[in-house]
Amino acid sequence: MQSKKTYTVQEATKKLEHYCAYQERCHQEVRKKLVSMSMIPEAIDMIIVHLLDQNFLNESRYAKAFVRGKFRIKHWGRHRLISELKQKDISKFNITQALAEIDDDEYLTVLSELSEKRANLIKEDNTYKKRKKFIDYFLYRGWESHLVYEKAHEFIA
Repeated sequence: MQSKKTYTVQEATKKLEHYCAYQERCHQEVRKKLVSMSMIPEAIDMIIVHLLDQNFLNESRYAKAFVRGKFRIKHWGRHRLISELKQKDISKFNITQALAEIDDDEYLTVLSELSEKRANLIKEDNTYKKRKKFIDYFLYRGWESHLVYEKAHEFIA
């Protein structure tokens, strides 16, 4: 039987410093990583405090990076971004700050461009089915329903 590798607090701290330096992480991800390394709760708290003190871990910075990335790359809407951040136990204050990074004009421009592309991609003869597919696509990605319905009527007659 293979035994799981054990870590000292110093080894785990170094490992988590690299883990956080590689990519922005939230508190929940770091805690899960430490639990998977079989660290005791006191050590977990000690390591997290160290990471916060040394600025390896910053919830506000994480939320902003998450929102920028998911909006620009995956084109998620505000509702999806909010729910994903809430699942990661990010505070309401940090979520609000992160969403403020999205420019309203850019948000609407991205929706218009995506709407046009999506309307042309859907191969459906029935107008109602086509509109439903269009609407479902954008609602799943977290775009506001009033904007989605507006675009559906604009692009699918």
